[in-house]
Amino acid sequence: MKVTLADKAGFCFGVKRAVEEAINTQKKYNKKIYTLGPLIHNNDVVTYLKENNIYPIEMDGLSNLSKEDVVIIRSHGVSERTIKFLEEKGITVVNATCPYVSNIQKKVRTYYEQGYSVLIVGDENHPEVIGINGWCDDKAIISKDGSNLQKLPNKLCVVSQTTEKQSNWEKVLNIVVRSCKEFIAFNTICSATEYRQKSAEDLSKSVDMMLVIGGRNSSNTTKLYEICKSNCSNTIHVENSGEIPDSIIKANKTKKIGITAGASTPDWIIKEAILKMSDNKDLEVNEQLAYMEENDNKIIVGQLIKGKVILVNEREAFLNIGYKADGILPKNEVTKDENLDLAQLVQVGSELEVKIIKRKNEDGYVVLSRIEIERENAYKELKELKDNNEVLKVTVKDAVNGGLVSSYKGVRVFIPASHIELFHVDNLKEYVNKELEVKIIEFSTERNSTRVVASRRNLLKVEKDKKEEETWKGLEKDTIVDGEVKRLTDFGAFIGVQGVDGLLHVSEMSWGRIQKPGDMLNIGDKLKVYILDVDSEKKKLSLSIKKLIEDPWNNVEVKYPVGSIVLGKVVRFANFGAFIELEPGVDALVHISQISHKRINKPEEILNIGQEIKAKILDVNRQDKKIGLSIKEVEEM
Repeated sequence: MKVTLADKAGFCFGVKRAVEEAINTQKKYNKKIYTLGPLIHNNDVVTYLKENNIYPIEMDGLSNLSKEDVVIIRSHGVSERTIKFLEEKGITVVNATCPYVSNIQKKVRTYYEQGYSVLIVGDENHPEVIGINGWCDDKAIISKDGSNLQKLPNKLCVVSQTTEKQSNWEKVLNIVVRSCKEFIAFNTICSATEYRQKSAEDLSKSVDMMLVIGGRNSSNTTKLYEICKSNCSNTIHVENSGEIPDSIIKANKTKKIGITAGASTPDWIIKEAILKMSDNKDLEVNEQLAYMEENDNKIIVGQLIKGKVILVNEREAFLNIGYKADGILPKNEVTKDENLDLAQLVQVGSELEVKIIKRKNEDGYVVLSRIEIERENAYKELKELKDNNEVLKVTVKDAVNGGLVSSYKGVRVFIPASHIELFHVDNLKEYVNKELEVKIIEFSTERNSTRVVASRRNLLKVEKDKKEEETWKGLEKDTIVDGEVKRLTDFGAFIGVQGVDGLLHVSEMSWGRIQKPGDMLNIGDKLKVYILDVDSEKKKLSLSIKKLIEDPWNNVEVKYPVGSIVLGKVVRFANFGAFIELEPGVDALVHISQISHKRINKPEEILNIGQEIKAKILDVNRQDKKIGLSIKEVEEM
């Protein structure tokens, strides 16, 4: 006889947690403890609890309890109304509801309050379903397989009993899709239940006889029996090893026997059944029990292990990691993109290398991660990229004081504000969600914490230098180019020309007199400039605007004939007279003797800077750039 135990059989974490909670509670209070209804659907466990002074009590017996009593809520959970009733009586309540069930209760309450009707896929008489229904004021529609569903409400929230068969969930959901205008569905079948059923189904197809162990009133055990029976007609259901007929053992001595157990079946009952069916009575070496005897210390946080994917749903993947508990790989430990389909990223049957990040979660699974391995590999890549001075691309996630927080394959890379551009950046937020090319300038590890700092400025500087080099080679003296005013100084303006800066001296801005560059130019102005000189070695570029304008002294004799009357503006004084601007770049002199018929000692006794005056042209000398004027020649006597 060959006895094979299904991969997943016996206590689920929620049930195991409830039993442990009950034992610990009794030890804490050291007195008689009550469970609201049988803690689990297993008579042997209930008897064991009674032996430890833990007794089931029904709702109608609660009135006999006092404030000194302690009541444990079983893993199936209860209605919100029941919990409030116990609290109002002052009874100490220990809530051992399975976390999966609590999650369903919260969803039902949330969507019921938002105006959704609730549909529960499951057995209306099961305590878990009764409890869930209590979180929507007992107004839920309950259906086992959709056969009782008629007209459905327009707005519906669909959940499932944790131990329901996947096929029943799909039947109901197909009806909802066809009949309901607006719905939200949560497949709340426990992952452990789903895997337990699949494991039992696969095993029952390959054996001559199937033994299902579990309580008669256990819903999940009954479902296991139904699944196995559909594949193997020689399937029996027993609560413990004592119910296994000796005749069956004798009749199947040369056959393959498969064993599975419901979520309420403890390890010791499974062990007894295996020993009774197996030829090998040595518990220590029985291969079928080896996983039950594994030492927890073999699982270490941070350890890299390999596992085989055995089940994938929309939320997580389950892996056989060669340990007594399976590993769970949540979707957010595979990818941060919520829009991706986990089933496309992880396939059943594939082998994955994963890292252990939690030895046991609330459901008893070892929590695994792929992202942490990728992060570790990313750190190695970043170190190599820094050592090799290579360029990488990062995505900016946030703008903080002092710089940008970016990401490279899940690793935080900080870019200081001074390393973002070649100039000061006022608004860092404009870079969020952008992809930037950078180089690593710091990679340090201290106290198991790694700091990665990058720079974009260094790359921009190299790019700028390259462009400047090309520009210097292309610039030619005595040519006209486009430029942009970059900054102003007292002595001139710096003009950007094809990526390099050239100096436009104040003396080259105009033929006229310029007091300060800001009187003529503004930062950002676009203009044409004339290249006076190029020194590529010293990186000096001399520019002019004046060269683009005709010298106003050309043809001055024609423009200002001797004897003509002109209108000009007083621009400066000297001891010997006043200078009058006739046009930008052409100043004429009114000698002090030609200012007035009256005797004056200084020109400013009669004239003011900026004053417009009429004068007569006395003489014009283009070569010496001199024009003589007389004000008194046009002044009325």
